[in-house]
Amino acid sequence: MDRKYSKSVGDIIKIKSDFFEKNEEMLKLSSHQAEALLIQPKRTECKICHSPVGVNAGQTELYHSQRMSYYMCPECGHVNSEYLDNDDFASRVYIDDDYLANYSEEDRKQYEKRRDTIYIPKAEFLIDALKKDGIKIKDIRILDDGAGSGYFVSALKKLGIEQVDGIEISEPQVQFANTMNGEDILTQVDAPDIASIIETADVNVATFIGVLEHITNLDDILSAIKKNRRIRYVYFSVPMFSLSCVFEAAHQNCYNRHAGGTHTHLFTESSVAYMAESIGFAEYATWKFGSDMMDLYRMICVCLDQNDNMRLRREFSDRFLPMLDEMQNVVDRHEQASEIHMIIKRKI
Repeated sequence: MDRKYSKSVGDIIKIKSDFFEKNEEMLKLSSHQAEALLIQPKRTECKICHSPVGVNAGQTELYHSQRMSYYMCPECGHVNSEYLDNDDFASRVYIDDDYLANYSEEDRKQYEKRRDTIYIPKAEFLIDALKKDGIKIKDIRILDDGAGSGYFVSALKKLGIEQVDGIEISEPQVQFANTMNGEDILTQVDAPDIASIIETADVNVATFIGVLEHITNLDDILSAIKKNRRIRYVYFSVPMFSLSCVFEAAHQNCYNRHAGGTHTHLFTESSVAYMAESIGFAEYATWKFGSDMMDLYRMICVCLDQNDNMRLRREFSDRFLPMLDEMQNVVDRHEQASEIHMIIKRKI
């Protein structure tokens, strides 16, 4: 088992500038998404292990934030929201944007910058881990599920992986990805077909980058992976119960990027291990690089602005930013990062 920690935030703060500059707008969107969850039935069982959780199980909440209570599963440690993320919730919050409406060459430059800054390092992590297990690039066959706008697939192709397919339910995102890359790198599929596609795919790697936390029928997807014995490795990234949850609960007037919105449940070390074990896999390689300190920095900046302390905000930024990467590294190495990138390997 190989673990590494942290990466520089670099240009990511600039890429995520909306979180700073459009706090009220982003908070309003999160509140709208919360409304869609608050009208759903109460959750009665854990998303991962199906043990009883919540009020009906006699549990006391772990914490509450933005009108939502969260409960930690006593069996696997997974952190579940009070309400159920079902198909009705998904249909209310996952809205397609017209990605191509205002397309320009500048958009392609921004697309490539985002790919190279955020997704190339993730693709390199996967390739390097597979090389250590004796897998050559020419032998890597990947299915990327929930491929979004194709950033990860594009990154893999740029690094020389030819046998990679991306599937995505959003037609506008598929069109956007294919236009940005000048070729068809993604295929649009319907949600009910995804499990069967995974189960029959002739690939040795399945990837889910920022996807598992959004899937309503997670059991079906995990079962498909388990059944398809050609899949030897699964690479995923998921949000973790972390310091970011504490910062969000303490700053209710700041956009809750981490818990809330479409993130209705959060993983822990134990629930990730439980999920892997349930399908016959075990941790192979892990990379932890959270955004906890960036979240704290953002929330302090937003609160300073809200209180007309712009000059102090500039002074704070000058002092805090040089320490940000080092502080996050401490958080990551203490296994408290807000996000985990993990490759699991089939045990037999």
